[in-house]
Amino acid sequence: MTYLFVFLFLAMMAYIVYFYVVRSKDIVNSAYNPRLDSYADRVIRGSILDKNGEVLAQTQVNDDGTETRVYPYGEIFAHVVGYTAKGKSGLESVENFELLTSNAFFLEKLANEFKDQKNMGDTVITTLDANLQQTAYSALGDNKGAVVVMEASTGKILAMVSKPAFDPNTVSENWEALNADDSSSPLLNRATQGAYAPGSTFKVVTALEYMRENSAYANYSYDCNGEITADGTTIHCFDSTAHGTVDLRLSMAYSCNSSFANIGLSLDKSAYRKTAEELLFNKALPSVLPYSKSKFKIDKNSSSADMMMTAMGQGETQVSPYHMALITAAVANGGTLMEPYLVDSITNYTGTQVSKHKPSSYGKLMDSSEAAQLKEYMKAVVDEGTATMLSGESYSVAGKTGTAEYSSDKEKSHSWFMGFTNVDNPELVISVIVEGYDGNAGARAVPIAKQVLDAYYYQ
Repeated sequence: MTYLFVFLFLAMMAYIVYFYVVRSKDIVNSAYNPRLDSYADRVIRGSILDKNGEVLAQTQVNDDGTETRVYPYGEIFAHVVGYTAKGKSGLESVENFELLTSNAFFLEKLANEFKDQKNMGDTVITTLDANLQQTAYSALGDNKGAVVVMEASTGKILAMVSKPAFDPNTVSENWEALNADDSSSPLLNRATQGAYAPGSTFKVVTALEYMRENSAYANYSYDCNGEITADGTTIHCFDSTAHGTVDLRLSMAYSCNSSFANIGLSLDKSAYRKTAEELLFNKALPSVLPYSKSKFKIDKNSSSADMMMTAMGQGETQVSPYHMALITAAVANGGTLMEPYLVDSITNYTGTQVSKHKPSSYGKLMDSSEAAQLKEYMKAVVDEGTATMLSGESYSVAGKTGTAEYSSDKEKSHSWFMGFTNVDNPELVISVIVEGYDGNAGARAVPIAKQVLDAYYYQ
């Protein structure tokens, strides 16, 4: 009995330590936890800033003592920063505990206690870049879509834009209308929660699997005449263009559907699924914001048509722009994905640092030699393929374009671009999707990516 009680006591102590270290923040941040309301009774909600100190959210105290949460940039940061009316979203939700915690000087807090005044909450300094975010927002124009920009070597997220957006300053007044707009879904963060066919951006995954199954992949050759037929299913290259004899590099550069459909027919289905899942399809993603899990449906029962369609990025595969940014970041960073993050540090309201985020590795998605080879293929896309608009700049780019057909008549398409800059020493990763164009949408995302990258390197 003595041993039993000692064991139970030790188990209880271990759980208490685990709770405080691992789970306490999640419990306190829960929308169902009434304790947070009592925090707001004693603390003025802290500010959220960009990496350069630009105010993204702050609380204004009115003459009558009431408080108003203000978002100076309106729609531009709506999804990533979030709102506090009608519940909470974005960083307003994730960092709720820090924003309602005050690390002001203890004598100041003591004086406020005696004066029955609130303390100032802590400040959340994000990794976001207001100039880059504004550029991405403007570049998307009136399109539905999303842009994600991050640093390959650190995991810092510099921009995250989703359109259509909403004004977080007027969420309460417009709540019913925002929720009734099913066609535009303005409250949906398309960057993390959008689920799209990846189009030809998925050819990076297919190429990786082919390389893994074929040590002599450098000898791959295919004679493209503009289409391929297998078991009654025909796949066409764009405009039925005949690309001629292509190796794996040119197949990627020209985004040759026929060649990748041919590759798809040769792949081991179980191994293909394993590679996709190593790249986090059908898996949890490292993300502080809500997201949609990406889907990869190939299994041992998949047909030839399934394999051809999936290999070129169509079929039933679904992915978010955020996930494609993570895959690109791993390629850029020698196969290692850094843990993505949005908060650089927490300070008290006077600027004294409370905590600082340090970059950390999430894990290896591929080995360094595989990443180097994919990098070379993606560089060919920009140098001589479908993304030449990005060539000839002071910064170099490697990437992959994509067009994802989604309507039954194949007349509606999403446009994709994913890539990274300074290929020899990768810096920025960018993922762009533009929803719903008629006909060829393939080039729609590339000019948007170029505007964002130009803003970073030239302004």
